[in-house]
Amino acid sequence: MVEQSSSSNYLPLLIQVLIAAGFVVFTLFVTHILMPRLNAKKKDENFECGIESQGNARFPVSIRYFMTAILFVLFDVEVIFFYPYAVNFYELKLEGLLAVIMFVSFFLIGFLYVLKKGALEWEK
Repeated sequence: MVEQSSSSNYLPLLIQVLIAAGFVVFTLFVTHILMPRLNAKKKDENFECGIESQGNARFPVSIRYFMTAILFVLFDVEVIFFYPYAVNFYELKLEGLLAVIMFVSFFLIGFLYVLKKGALEWEK
């Protein structure tokens, strides 16, 4: 016997989502009201692993650092998409292989573009 889908089947899910959202809102509200409001010079200072801060921490960072980080995340996420293909390798057959070749070619073209623009070169 197949059960028909209706909106009453989603009622437990809706209740769970409302309870979770209510808990988050309640927690944010209560912590905002109960938090201490003490400001002091010592409290507002930077603290890093027990080492006293020296000088200004606000110095310019090279854009190459951020470009390398973004490119790493981009190509790292690409690898995640290979897992479903590897799991279903035999079921996907030639159509899956062609899709993966197309997927890899898009990223290879992007990688060659990044190399041509010199985004991975630290010193110029």
